[in-house]
Amino acid sequence: MSAKAVLSVADLETIGSPKLWTITVAALMLLLAVDFLLTRRPHEVRMREAVGWSVFYLALPLIFGVYVWGVFGSGVAMEFFTGYVVEKSLSVDNLFVFMLLLSAFAVPTALAQRVLLYGIIGALVLRAIFIALGAAVLQSGTWAFLLFGGILIVTAGKILKDALGEKEQTVDISSMRTIRLLRRLMPVTDDYRGSRLVVREGGRRALTPLALAIVAVFATDIVFAVDSVPAVYGVTEDPFIVFATNVFALLGLRALYFVLLGVLTKLRHLNHGLGVILAFIGIKLVLHWAQGVWAWVPGIPTPVSLGVIVVVLITVTITSVYANRRDTKPASSPAEREPRSRPTH
Repeated sequence: MSAKAVLSVADLETIGSPKLWTITVAALMLLLAVDFLLTRRPHEVRMREAVGWSVFYLALPLIFGVYVWGVFGSGVAMEFFTGYVVEKSLSVDNLFVFMLLLSAFAVPTALAQRVLLYGIIGALVLRAIFIALGAAVLQSGTWAFLLFGGILIVTAGKILKDALGEKEQTVDISSMRTIRLLRRLMPVTDDYRGSRLVVREGGRRALTPLALAIVAVFATDIVFAVDSVPAVYGVTEDPFIVFATNVFALLGLRALYFVLLGVLTKLRHLNHGLGVILAFIGIKLVLHWAQGVWAWVPGIPTPVSLGVIVVVLITVTITSVYANRRDTKPASSPAEREPRSRPTH
């Protein structure tokens, strides 16, 4: 079998040979270990450090995509790049919710990157589980595309409804069941104790607010996994490509958070764009299912999908910038609004 041949594992076509899976997982473990070393000593992340790591984590998928292009062809590489763009755009929404959680728990700036790192690890574990489940569902028949498409369309409708209704995204800690359960099971200290999650206080173990913040991030990871995994399966059916796009999109989130910290709240139309993207991919999945029933139903090629996604993201960025400038523009005074009288001759 040639290098460009497509491998078949459990009736699913994939480029993920055992060797490629091993190298990818080993590289992931190495990068996570480096992140743990970097966050071992809590410190405030400077912009220069955050930008440097963000550039590094943006370069990795580009290098990997070039490798895929050279070994497996342009079609597989296009699927990878499209899936990566989808996952990266959805991960920015993750960052916004992480920002709300860090603010709600009053996480000290020096500890923010440790919370984000735990959140990213939780997201990776959950994505791996959902990717495996998604692959199993796809093996059961083409109806899975209809299921995934329906999930994305319903999610897109909810996102667009909230966005068009200008409903402000908030986080209510008291309503989170996991947090309420933890508070019942164990006492919680009033203040942070560095990077420690559990301390001994009054002769018994107690959780720190840092532990609660991490659990809250884990809980939100579940919701995002339900959306993102079907979304990238709408681009490619290859479980390895789905896993790789998720890994590359999530790994750089810790550094990207500090780069975009002042920008996240200004992307006011991001949810509009994400709603449109999820609806588009949902429709693509439904059409893919329909092609198996009616041969005349048209499909949406991957290059078209990538073009639509990029155009939507650029559009919502431009409209967000324009809306922010419009709102910050000082209103003219009544005297300036009154028309000037024409000179009499």
